[in-house]
Amino acid sequence: MVLSMEEKMRLYGFNNLTKSLSFNIYDICYAKTERAQRDYIAYIDEQYNSERLTNILYQLTEMIGANVISVSRQDYEPQGASVTFLIAEESMVKQAGDTVVAHLDKSHVTVHTYPEFHPESSLATFRVDIDVATCGDITPLSTLDFLISSFDSDIIIMDYKVRGFTRELNGKKLFIDHEIKSIQDYIDDKTLERYDAIDINVYQSNIFHTKMLIKEVVLQNYLFNADVYEIAPKTRLTITNKLRQEMIEIFSGVNVF
Repeated sequence: MVLSMEEKMRLYGFNNLTKSLSFNIYDICYAKTERAQRDYIAYIDEQYNSERLTNILYQLTEMIGANVISVSRQDYEPQGASVTFLIAEESMVKQAGDTVVAHLDKSHVTVHTYPEFHPESSLATFRVDIDVATCGDITPLSTLDFLISSFDSDIIIMDYKVRGFTRELNGKKLFIDHEIKSIQDYIDDKTLERYDAIDINVYQSNIFHTKMLIKEVVLQNYLFNADVYEIAPKTRLTITNKLRQEMIEIFSGVNVF
C-alpha cells in the first residue's frame, strides 16, 4: 500500500527537519566476450548519460515540489556520469526595497553511475546511486515508484533518515513530521510482488533501511547481444547460477560462495 503524505502541520517557525533518501540499484548482465563487455559498458553509458540523468532529476524535483537553483553534470571517461542539483522548497521571494530572503531550506539531489564488469565470470554490473537531501516539508519517499521504474533493477537498496527537530505551536519538539513504519509502505504493491524484500530499521533514531532482490531470473533478459537458444542447456544453467550468485552477494553484502 502506498501512503500519501499528511497535510502540513502548524509549526512554530520553519520546519528544519532534514530528510535524506539514498537510492541504490544494481542491474546485472551476462556478456560472454571481452568485446561484448566493452559494448555493454558503451551501451549503458549512452543510455544513462548525464543528459538523461538530468531529465530524471528534473522530474524527481518536480514531483517533490522543489525548485532547482543550479545544475552541474558530467560524463566521465572511460565510463560513468554524475549530476548534481541544488534545490529549495520555495523560490526566493523579493520583499520591500528589493531585499531578498535567503533560502533557509537549501537541499540537493545527486546521481552517479558506475558501470563495471567482473574480470573472470563474464558478468557486467551497472550501479546507480541517487541521493536526495531535503529540508522542511519536502520528503522524497513519494518518488520511489518513479525511481524504480526509471531503471532496470535486480537489486534495490534504500536508506531513509530524518534528522533534527522542529516545534509545534506549543513548543513541543517533533523529531519526525510524518508516519512511517517501513520504506516498503511507499512502494507500489505490484512492484513489491516482483522482489524479496527485508527491512532493517532503527525506529528510535528515525533510520529506515530496505533491501530488495528480484525473484525471477529469466536468462534471456540478462544476455547482452545473445540469444538464449544459441546456448546449450547445461551452459544456460551455469550462467543462471552465476547471475543469481552475483545478485545474492550484492544483496547480502557478503561474498557468499
